[in-house]
Amino acid sequence: MRPSTHPDVISYVRAHAGASHIILIDPDDATPDIAAQRCVAAVSAGSKMIFVGGSSGTDEDNVHSTVVAIQETLELCKWNASQDAGLSETDWEVPVVLFPQGAAALSTSADAITFMMLMNSRDTDFLVGEQVRGAPYIRKAGIEPMGMGYVVCAPGGKAGEVGQANLIESDQTDLVAAHAMCAEAYGFSILYLEAGSGAHTPVNPDLIRAAKAASDKLVLLVGGGIRDGATAKLAIDAGADWIVTGNLAEEFADAHELQTTLETFITEMKS
Repeated sequence: MRPSTHPDVISYVRAHAGASHIILIDPDDATPDIAAQRCVAAVSAGSKMIFVGGSSGTDEDNVHSTVVAIQETLELCKWNASQDAGLSETDWEVPVVLFPQGAAALSTSADAITFMMLMNSRDTDFLVGEQVRGAPYIRKAGIEPMGMGYVVCAPGGKAGEVGQANLIESDQTDLVAAHAMCAEAYGFSILYLEAGSGAHTPVNPDLIRAAKAASDKLVLLVGGGIRDGATAKLAIDAGADWIVTGNLAEEFADAHELQTTLETFITEMKS
């Protein structure tokens, strides 16, 4: 386990809010070694956080082995940077955060966990059941829980299907604002608007604006259907603090090509 360089990860999340990028790694999609290579490419390109998880196909074995491989690789990169006066060790001090589908997909080697409520789910397991089952594990492991309201917007994709979500449609700005107010009232630190993995359209910027206007206390994450920097910039301009991409990383077998693509993505997003 790599000792966390961010004992208070939520403070890191707040400090880097405003046009920052998260790479989402699905342990069901890649071996731990390939996942670690993708993370090196992403961090080299400017990604500031790593999520590990998925809406299906993950369990404790593949999640834990993936987190360990990523942590060990980041630590090696940090050590290599310490041996070169022209490199910065802090560039590799990037939190590795669990983004779990449930209590059976956790790891003691993560720096933190998005302790999320799928707020618009019809299944009580995603509202509080899985959270209750996972809480003792998280407490014992000493993983930092970051309270997060998770809201699935149309088209929803696998996340909406698995999570049995009542999707928020693109014109339901009052409804998404109410979810943001509710998340703030619960004391969550983060609100994540999700269009679904591989979604053909991203979260409508009007929904992002409405959620942001409803709460100035929540850090706003947006993901799903964002395949290029221009689309990410639209979300940032609407109020997103962090952009999450997962499928983008899975499209490239070559880590160098992924790094180059993400460099362009992040530059356009911040422009």
